[in-house]
Amino acid sequence: MDDTDTERNESTTGGGDASAAALERIVDPVVAVAGGTVTYANAAAADAFDTHADVTDRPAASVLDTVWEQLEAEIEETSIGTVRTVSLDDDRFDARIHRGDDGATITFDRVDTSHARDRAIKDRAIDEAPIGVTLSDPSREDNPLIYVNDAYEYLTGYTSEEAVGRNCRFLQGEDSDPEAIREMREAIDEQRPVTVELKNYRKDGEEFWNEVTIAPVRDDDGEVTNYVGFQNDVTARKRAQLELERHREKLQEERAELERVLERVEGLVQDVTAAVAGATSRTDLEDAVCDRIAAERAYDGVWIGERSPATGSIEARTSAGTVPEPIEIDNDDHPASAALERGGVAVDRVDGTTVAAVPLAYSGVEYGVVTVRTAEGYDVDERDEVILSALTRAVASGINARETSRMLATDAVVAVQLELVDRDVAPVALSAAADCELEYRRSVHRTDDETASLYTATGASMDDLEAAAAELEGVELRPIVERDGECLVELTTDESLVEWLSERGAVVRTITAEEGRARLTLEVPRSANVRDVVEAVEERYPETGVHSFQQRERADETRQEFAANLEDELTDRQLAALQRAYLGGYFEWPRPTTGEELAQSMGVSRPTFHEHLRTAEAKLCRAFFGE
Repeated sequence: MDDTDTERNESTTGGGDASAAALERIVDPVVAVAGGTVTYANAAAADAFDTHADVTDRPAASVLDTVWEQLEAEIEETSIGTVRTVSLDDDRFDARIHRGDDGATITFDRVDTSHARDRAIKDRAIDEAPIGVTLSDPSREDNPLIYVNDAYEYLTGYTSEEAVGRNCRFLQGEDSDPEAIREMREAIDEQRPVTVELKNYRKDGEEFWNEVTIAPVRDDDGEVTNYVGFQNDVTARKRAQLELERHREKLQEERAELERVLERVEGLVQDVTAAVAGATSRTDLEDAVCDRIAAERAYDGVWIGERSPATGSIEARTSAGTVPEPIEIDNDDHPASAALERGGVAVDRVDGTTVAAVPLAYSGVEYGVVTVRTAEGYDVDERDEVILSALTRAVASGINARETSRMLATDAVVAVQLELVDRDVAPVALSAAADCELEYRRSVHRTDDETASLYTATGASMDDLEAAAAELEGVELRPIVERDGECLVELTTDESLVEWLSERGAVVRTITAEEGRARLTLEVPRSANVRDVVEAVEERYPETGVHSFQQRERADETRQEFAANLEDELTDRQLAALQRAYLGGYFEWPRPTTGEELAQSMGVSRPTFHEHLRTAEAKLCRAFFGE
């Protein structure tokens, strides 16, 4: 409470010296209470309730005795800023409760008090009421005020002399609500009570929210003689209410905007996904994606570019909408260059337009950059960045699938020999730990999305291999068969080297590991950027050694096509069963391994293993002999 509030409280509850002296002259008992504690009692109250000691800060129940229980309930029922008359269960007094912000003042009226004295007390109570009280006379021209109390003077800043004789509208101003004013005018014309909240203006021009209640006062014949008005400053409450309404409106606007964004995103993502799935080539895919993004109202133009190996500049592959021609970016500050450099979204102003660029990359392979220009009145915010990033991931995945298929279908290849010593490569680590030689045979993609690689190991027993693998983090070894000093094992790691290279368009032909070093032979299509593949391996495994590059045609074309067609016919389980049976010597006699052992290595029952194997054998025979 500030000093002004304290002054008002003292002037209305008896806290000030002048008011206390005035209350002491009142012949009726007056008691002020706050929070169940007596804060003041005049001499008349002390006599009436037989307490001559100082009652300040004493519990009201101990001062007012049995009357307090009834009064306490009535105080709770009394609205702040109003007066309530209570008929007490006491043959000496009735009571009037004046409820303020910080407590209540109780005036006890003697049952035999004369009418004149009762009128005087009522007048005094109105004068000292904690809310503004006015009386107007509708019999005079323009229904002027004929009385205002002290609280009204304090609330408005106008003295009684300045307010009396004027219509109460003088508190209104340019921002006063016409609808509330109309409602008050109609209520007066119809001689009925009304309560409105209205922006008024104090004498010094300060705005405040006034809760105004106007009610007609009638004589014994029912004729309206006056209008009584009550003014209550509700500025704090109204500001909180308006702030809450603004907050709700803002939330509604944000929700509506989010719904519009989600609707736009859903359609954009669906269309781009359809373009990625339906395009037959990388060019078709990129054209369709550019056309769809450029169709968005937020974007004025879009283009997809890639870095030129010769010049290092970024050149456009395709575009849609309004874009500068020709597109050749050699400026490191351009968003397209920045996006490729940092590997994430870059946004900047270019020629007065907001430009956003997002790299096209999949599994570390760079396929270019998508650059969009916003339309007039639009900008790129965090939501746009998330949308564009998601779209480019989908596009990059589609490009990778088409580039990989194209690369693997070609016959003109470059054979690359590499040497790895990084212990994160499973055969390198295992050959050192078990002191053995490992030779890569084949990889199998399981139904649980794991890729397992089969190796033959020499120079170590199966027990030695299992013990060594158990000490290696991230390496899982599954024994297949041991015979003639050679073990067939299956290695599974957190990320398969063979699968990782395959995603970059490289086919692993051989892996030979011994004494912690592995020699790899890769085949990369000549149409691919072989240097990018090698650099990706060198970045992943810094101590990689490059031994040779050799251009050649893929050999055994007919055999390769035969194997590819057969693999298309076989399910993963059928192919796994056939491989294990062949590599494990199941077709030799005497058999070094049983069907039960091979079934266990696949994690299936023996009948299931034999079913997969028989089906695979039948498909193999059909492929070899024809239908």
